[in-house]
Amino acid sequence: MTTSELAAKQRPANQGHRWFAARYDAIIRPGERKLFSKVRPRLVGDLSGSVLEVGAGTGLNFAYYPGAARVIATEPDPFMRQRAEDRIPSAAAKLELHDANAEELPFDDASFDHVVATLVFCTVPDARRGFSEIRRVLKPDGTFRFLEHVRNDDSRIVGVMQDMLAPAWRWFGAGCNPNRRTQPALLDAGFRFEWIERASTGWGMPAIYGVARRNI
Repeated sequence: MTTSELAAKQRPANQGHRWFAARYDAIIRPGERKLFSKVRPRLVGDLSGSVLEVGAGTGLNFAYYPGAARVIATEPDPFMRQRAEDRIPSAAAKLELHDANAEELPFDDASFDHVVATLVFCTVPDARRGFSEIRRVLKPDGTFRFLEHVRNDDSRIVGVMQDMLAPAWRWFGAGCNPNRRTQPALLDAGFRFEWIERASTGWGMPAIYGVARRNI
């Protein structure tokens, strides 16, 4: 039994979100056209060596990994994972897909050259613990590539609207929080930004993306 299989056996099975997984690609399509499909190749298109993708979802990053990358992807939702598996055969990179939560990564310390997370930490229940796990498995000179939608702190009106919508959106969006403050959370978790950019996903909803490193 592999380490990831043992970890999966020791924790309760994730029941997943069948309806949300079935509609996820359609729900995210406007964001893909406006921003995400332009950001993904910037984040992962130059990677090589050992790569961990946390929360792969339906596998929308898979097409952008180059053949030089050896990618282990994790996804705890079984319905998302099933759709991600369908994208593996057409990927250029060598890909493995495992069942694992961001807060409990079944990998050794300092075992990956790069870690990738795109549109993941809005749904991780304990984001701080998840970032700590990423820092743990990342090599000292490795990079963390991220893309996340965040709370709009530049507009009080939009930010308050995000806060008000959060309970309903968590129910609709399989636990997604529309008002996470991810940028300061990364700094608090012991990362520093090599570069970071901010852009709109539409309707005043911002996203951040970039590359971070362990703040040793």
